[in-house]
Amino acid sequence: MKFSEYIQYDGLGLAQLVKNKEVHASELLQIALERTDKVNTKLNAIIIPMYEQAKQRTQQQSSGLFAGVPFLVKDLFQEYQGIPTSYGSHALKKINYTPNFNAEIVNRWEKTGIITFGRTNVPEFGIKGITEPEAWGSCHNPWNLKHNSGGSSGGSGSAVAAGLVPIAGAGDGGGSIRIPASYCGLFGLKPSRGRTPWGPQYSEAMHGAAMQHVLSKTVRDSAAMLDAVQGSEQTSLFRIEAPQQTYLDVIQHPPKKLRIAFNTQSPIGTKVSKDAIQAVQQTAKLLESLGHIVIEDQPQINGLALAKDFVTTWFSQFSYMQAQIKQIQGATDRDFELDSVALAAFGSKTTATEYIHTLNNWGLYSTQMNIFFEKYDLYLTPTTASVAPKNGEIATPAWQKPILKGLLKVGKAHYLAQGKLVEKMVQENLSWVPFTQLANVTGLPAMSVPLYWNKNGLPLGSQFIAPFGREDRLLQLATQLEQTQPWMPQYKNIQL
Repeated sequence: MKFSEYIQYDGLGLAQLVKNKEVHASELLQIALERTDKVNTKLNAIIIPMYEQAKQRTQQQSSGLFAGVPFLVKDLFQEYQGIPTSYGSHALKKINYTPNFNAEIVNRWEKTGIITFGRTNVPEFGIKGITEPEAWGSCHNPWNLKHNSGGSSGGSGSAVAAGLVPIAGAGDGGGSIRIPASYCGLFGLKPSRGRTPWGPQYSEAMHGAAMQHVLSKTVRDSAAMLDAVQGSEQTSLFRIEAPQQTYLDVIQHPPKKLRIAFNTQSPIGTKVSKDAIQAVQQTAKLLESLGHIVIEDQPQINGLALAKDFVTTWFSQFSYMQAQIKQIQGATDRDFELDSVALAAFGSKTTATEYIHTLNNWGLYSTQMNIFFEKYDLYLTPTTASVAPKNGEIATPAWQKPILKGLLKVGKAHYLAQGKLVEKMVQENLSWVPFTQLANVTGLPAMSVPLYWNKNGLPLGSQFIAPFGREDRLLQLATQLEQTQPWMPQYKNIQL
């Protein structure tokens, strides 16, 4: 098999070839490694190789839906026993942190027969919507190397779009599956709260806002992998009812006629590009042509208030994570990026009363979405406010850095996050990605579907949010859209 053939298959397609003995797992891995050797220096998608382990695995008997398929995991919360793990940070990279356990999501992926040969690039601790960690450098977008692949699952998005693998591990705490899916022209589904596991190290992440799954080229790969990994475990705090039939079976049938609300206005009052508006308008027309009812409407939620509540929770959680790493690994502020230290400083000043107040608000937003879904089956928005930013475009301005350093030195950095400055900080931080946090806060399933490329050849996804537990509805519609307007042929336009 040549790479030109390899890239035409999704994960299930490659696995079928292995099952039919038309190709061996070692041959697929060799193609993936050759492609990696050719393009990863341009992309910087894979940062921690696992080549020898992968080669050994190809010589073992394996079974499962994805037996023999090359795979990559994200270098954040997807630990492999005995493999160095950095979470995108110098703090862990410099001590060569090596976990002595597998994450449960990894165990479940392994049971499908995948061949994992590396860990992918992430922003430090996944705290940004772009992947530009100081510890590893920027991850480049295969559609245009001057642009970023998004975050926090940026390395996985870049690797899948560039054809290194057909499917890769990802995670989503504020949009981190859907953002790279939008920027890299991929399919990305964030499951409902509690659908996929977090053990053995954690029982959940950020009150169930953060979920783990994959980025893929096809809907059916995502559906099949969700079948393989869904379900609670001993450590699970949140438990969700199992689907009545497999997602792979569900997508064999078209969706019913759906009532879909759509909106293109930023919930936080920031600018939305013409590309994002056009992407949703084109998707709305496509939906109507398929017989669905599409109505412009939006839930009765104060988007800026939700964003502030999300950021308050996130900064507080990150402050705790940083403190744990300092305590356990002996790290200091010098081992973290300036932005990370500042965010932790903001979060550390959140009082217990303020924190509980934000969580109570999360419940109110969930109630509003439940009311909204009494009228509609799905909610459609742009996934991102624009196509992928250029590398370095969202960096902290140089003039702000000495101010931050000075305030941190005297323990006053949290002053920047008070009063109206909070709103300004939220709008600046989320202006590129204002649409994704709603699904995380409410725990609802959401997906980004690649249906639009602009005149410069850069993709931008359409986001759909569904009622709680209705991944089946999302996957059915995504399959219908994929069959009507296939996006796999677009990958031939990537020149690397």
